[in-house]
Amino acid sequence: MKILFLLKRREDYNHVLHSSHLGLSTGLFNSASFMNDMLNDAGVESHLEVVIDNNCIDREVAKHKPTHVIIEALWVVPTKFYILQKLHPNVKWIIRLHSELPFLAQEGMAMDWLGDYLSYKNVVIGVNAPRMMQELTDYATIKFGKSIKEKIVYLPNFYPQEYKTKTLDKTKEYIDIGCFGAVRPLKNHMLQAVAAVKFADSIDKKVRFHINAGRIEMKGEPVLHNLRGFFAQIFDRGHELISHTWTPREGFLELCSQMDIGMQVSFSETFNIVGADLVSQGIPLVTSSEIPWHTPWFSAEPTESKQIYNCLHRTYNLAKLNTILNQYNLTRYTNKTRKIWLNYFKG
Repeated sequence: MKILFLLKRREDYNHVLHSSHLGLSTGLFNSASFMNDMLNDAGVESHLEVVIDNNCIDREVAKHKPTHVIIEALWVVPTKFYILQKLHPNVKWIIRLHSELPFLAQEGMAMDWLGDYLSYKNVVIGVNAPRMMQELTDYATIKFGKSIKEKIVYLPNFYPQEYKTKTLDKTKEYIDIGCFGAVRPLKNHMLQAVAAVKFADSIDKKVRFHINAGRIEMKGEPVLHNLRGFFAQIFDRGHELISHTWTPREGFLELCSQMDIGMQVSFSETFNIVGADLVSQGIPLVTSSEIPWHTPWFSAEPTESKQIYNCLHRTYNLAKLNTILNQYNLTRYTNKTRKIWLNYFKG
């Protein structure tokens, strides 16, 4: 058994802003790195390569001679797979998705490509969310007129269990709230910002609302524009929007550790590495129920501003409990993930 993870380097790659030990610093890269390290630690030989495009795949497969190739996300043209199958008939190919069907439907080629992948003999689709298993099975059954469950496998995310502790400092004039991740509509930055400002006013503090403005995706430009406009209007009251560039993971973890509270009350998630990073640094976190390892008592519906506001209060008053429960739930989730992956590859 020999695994090869393949990722495509981002087209907006910049050596300063996106660098890491393999030339990439994104949630997708971190996810694959965690999985790669976990498999090697468990005795399954695994390698990870970042390539420029699908023309590099044949070279990497010939170099590593894997039994399984895991393509992270949709970036390999289906016709390329047809050729790769012929060149490497003994390789099992897994295209691993990190989004659910409503999210994928926003990408013009995604659904057609999925249909093509599923029609190939040695290609299976890996999904990282249980709900996506049903969504994709239903889609494929309708498309092909028969059940092809065996072509869809559940391979959830793994996260290394390296946790820190931190005590919430309530003596500061400011409260630092981190709402990190790519700026796009489904991340729900605006409603979270409004709830954060209302919460800060209620405890007689100023909020510094931290975001990653270096990654704008899927029509996120209006979101960023409106966020900036909102905070410009209330700047004289002391509330601030603080924008950060996209940074390598080590720097991002350091940034997370400086927060008082994290927020990830988004509309759609299959894991949420940003939330896990905040939790790993001992930061209390408010989430939506979309995050599979969420703590219900500290979660809110993404369309309910009052719930988000109340959840911020609960988190502020019970910060230590929030952190303990989130770390516990994240640990349970990733322990199950490890068993699922090892069962699939080691039987």
